[in-house]
Amino acid sequence: MRVIVQSLGFRASEALENFIREKLKVIKYDKLIAANVVLHKGTESTPNNKHCEIRLEIPGNDIFAKRNSLYFETAVSACIEALNETLKRSKSKRIYKRQTGAIQIQDEALKSDTNTES
Repeated sequence: MRVIVQSLGFRASEALENFIREKLKVIKYDKLIAANVVLHKGTESTPNNKHCEIRLEIPGNDIFAKRNSLYFETAVSACIEALNETLKRSKSKRIYKRQTGAIQIQDEALKSDTNTES
């Protein structure tokens, strides 16, 4: 997986970039192509002015999360938690659709068997 880290308006430290890469290793998804991470500072008047945006590139629709916090590290952690939840939901939806399709096929097969026996 490619990891692209962009910091807008400041220079991100090597430690912050390594933290992001380590956190992104938590995401377990076999079709993950790349992760685009954008960090930027908001206005100084708001206390939670550190923003993090992460876009996971996967086949089909990309998954996106945006969080802000007092520190970049907590914003990154919150984004990754949100992305993991989104991936879990989409996986459960795919499994449900697959199981529903299998049940429909079995029902059709049973109907055709009863029709041929009559």
